[in-house]
Amino acid sequence: MPSFSFHTTPRIVFCEGAAAELAYHLGTTAQDRLMIVTDPGIVALGLAEPAIASLKNAGADVRVFGEVEADPSLATLERAIAMALDFRATGVIGFGGGSSLDVAKLTALFAGSGQAIDTAWGVNNARGPRLPLALIPTTAGTGSEVTPVAIITVGEDEKRGVSSPLNLPDVAILDPLLTTGLPPHITAATGIDAMVHAIEAYASRNANNNPISRNLAVEALRLLGRNIEEAVFNGGNRAARSAMLIGSMLAGQAFANSPVAAVHALAYPIGSRFHVPHGLSNALVLPHVLRFNAADAANGSFALYAALGPHVFPGLRAEGGAQAICARFIDRLADLSARLGLKSRLRDVGITEADLPAMAADAMKQTRLLVNNPRDVGEADAYAIYKAAW
Repeated sequence: MPSFSFHTTPRIVFCEGAAAELAYHLGTTAQDRLMIVTDPGIVALGLAEPAIASLKNAGADVRVFGEVEADPSLATLERAIAMALDFRATGVIGFGGGSSLDVAKLTALFAGSGQAIDTAWGVNNARGPRLPLALIPTTAGTGSEVTPVAIITVGEDEKRGVSSPLNLPDVAILDPLLTTGLPPHITAATGIDAMVHAIEAYASRNANNNPISRNLAVEALRLLGRNIEEAVFNGGNRAARSAMLIGSMLAGQAFANSPVAAVHALAYPIGSRFHVPHGLSNALVLPHVLRFNAADAANGSFALYAALGPHVFPGLRAEGGAQAICARFIDRLADLSARLGLKSRLRDVGITEADLPAMAADAMKQTRLLVNNPRDVGEADAYAIYKAAW
């Protein structure tokens, strides 16, 4: 068996109502000057107020940075770091979706280390130390609470990442009650995002693809596939919400160690150029990338996708061989997105056919992702995939 390494968040707490008892669950991670990083929607809804009250009742001084937007900008990150330094924060808590968690990661990193941001982009360039860090997801999608990557938008549409074990928090708090009020369209898009993480991790060509990640991906898909429709159409179902949150976390652990590939590479230009939410961007290209991969029998991806099919869709017919099962699996994924109410064509999100060449060129910049794809993807291939999705 090839050598591999596996890294994840050292402590994970799953508990209904954990946010309202945050000080208790943080334990020694709770410091006296805590900064919460979140977004305007959560501030407006007061979703973090029970957590803030818990911290204050335990004697902590709390300051809230509530300015994180979707696809957070470098300017937003810089403001968060400035607040942390001005506040003299002794710990950072990310509370929200993947964007808030990513900004929290880097705020803890740069406020703690003083490292210049431009010197940390890429893999293992962060030096540390960072401030104590806790992450609390309010969506079941990104798995950011167990991944070492944080993505920031630089300039108009360039996405840059900092990938380092330093970005793994000291503790991840999973409270399914925080997700019960998510609107159906967000539940659907983030749920498909988590499924993409698991599918791509399982089939990744990365040298660190390993049996732990593959088994996590399978269990993630089992939980996500069996619960996503219930979570979308009956959002108050706590059992379904719990399964989605754990499934998202398991998928995050899988792709954090066996990285994602061309679905994400082709989704990034959709998000950065047209401000389409990341989960929906993935859903728009998912079936088309999988069909592209499976069309080349030499890479064996069709057999991997066929193996995953019954875990996601228990009723998937098994006859006809791996290629036939694979084809049905991909069709079922496309049908699932449609049943969940997600837009299915690039034209549905304002992308014109004339936009496709520039998008294909942009996708080629995502080399760190494309190298993991089961099949090589050139610019002409990316254009053909976009054209199929258009």
